Amino acid sequence: MYLYKATCPDIPNPKQKGSRSHGGVQAQGLSHGRLVRQTSTGTGPRPYAPLMLWTAKKPKGVVRLKQLEEFLNVHSLSLHDTVKSQTGMVYRNLGKSGLRVSCLGLGTWVTFGGQITDEVAEQLMTIAYENGVNLFDTAEVYAGGRAEVILGNIIKKKCWRRSSLVITTKLYWGGKAETERGLSRKHIIEGEHTHTHTHTHTHTHIMKKQQLYAFVLSFYCVSSINFTTSLCPSGLKGSVQRMQLEYVDVVFANRPDSNTPMEEIVRAMTYVINQGMAMYWGTSRWTAMEIMEAYSVARQFNLIPPVCEQAEYHLFQREKVEVQLPELYHKIGVGAMTWSPLACGIITGKYENGIPETSRASMKSYQWLKEKIISEDGRKQQAKLKELNHIAEKLGCTLPQLAVAWCLRNEGVSSVLLGTSNPEQLTENLGAIQVLPKMTSHVVTEIDHILGNRPYSKKDYRS
Repeated sequence: MYLYKATCPDIPNPKQKGSRSHGGVQAQGLSHGRLVRQTSTGTGPRPYAPLMLWTAKKPKGVVRLKQLEEFLNVHSLSLHDTVKSQTGMVYRNLGKSGLRVSCLGLGTWVTFGGQITDEVAEQLMTIAYENGVNLFDTAEVYAGGRAEVILGNIIKKKCWRRSSLVITTKLYWGGKAETERGLSRKHIIEGEHTHTHTHTHTHTHIMKKQQLYAFVLSFYCVSSINFTTSLCPSGLKGSVQRMQLEYVDVVFANRPDSNTPMEEIVRAMTYVINQGMAMYWGTSRWTAMEIMEAYSVARQFNLIPPVCEQAEYHLFQREKVEVQLPELYHKIGVGAMTWSPLACGIITGKYENGIPETSRASMKSYQWLKEKIISEDGRKQQAKLKELNHIAEKLGCTLPQLAVAWCLRNEGVSSVLLGTSNPEQLTENLGAIQVLPKMTSHVVTEIDHILGNRPYSKKDYRS
């Protein structure tokens, strides 16, 4: 294919004034509202092609929105019919990928299969989904696999369109055996999985085993998590089986594995994506250096790099998300999906007068949280929360809503995962969407002044 290369005289110059001649072209002017050129041959003015017109350009977003509206009108649809318009939910790209996720997601850590009943879990997912949340996060280790079972049962019961959901799970700790944990190729892919071409009798056999796992897990999960993990097939195929899904949208490496070469991890993640078991992969609790190494390996061997890092982010934990991850986002497109926006409930203020019996800190396996709350640093945090509560009152919101909105004000955060134990908490936290427009630079500066823990990036040092 040959491309036409315009000569200099053919290209109009909008800054040209007067009647200077150059290369046979004497002057430019307007004739009946069109840009024309005068030639020395006396043939008269000839209009430029329409593509050569110099006009003021409209913003890309406005043009694309108009084009989308025109497309929808042709098909008798409207933007007012979308979930975004009806619920007011804000959606963002997951890193620099094309996957659109709700800026608030629902996590299942501690709650599903542990702190709450299956009925409450269903209520939470229903409230979240009806309010525009499309992101639901779990992991193979949560309640020994029970969390994935509950999540899958609810999705199946509700008959929600799979295409409307973004389901994520995490791999690392799948059981007690040495080969059931880590990020080896074996563990990442391990488990029982059926493809679309599987025979009917095999599919029936797998379904019966799914029902057996669900029954055994529901019977033993509360009393013995270690026992349940030995019954569950580990790895991504096992997770997909427990959730009764054909695939997950994002599979996360739940922590780094020093025993497995990075190339093996990246190749295994690329494999599960190519096999249709996942759409994307990401990392969780990885350092910036480890994420960069994974990206470099992927580029070196033409593999698929991670698109997202799951990191803890709240008012008292800021360094990684505000300093390290923004640089990774701009360089290699890795986004941030953050968890624990309320610092395991500390920011709600419910621990101000002690440890409530129904709280997470009162659980036997969370003594570390109890010690953290009653420590000297914990008391200092409670004092700062009292000051932050005054800002929340000025904005007309609760302290948890302010804390969640504060996390969302960071444009580098693709989504914030919420962990709630009752419908009232979830409804309150979802209200942070309305607080987000109120998070002005003045409010953020005031919060930073109270916290006194704003991290400084390289950009701040240069300035």
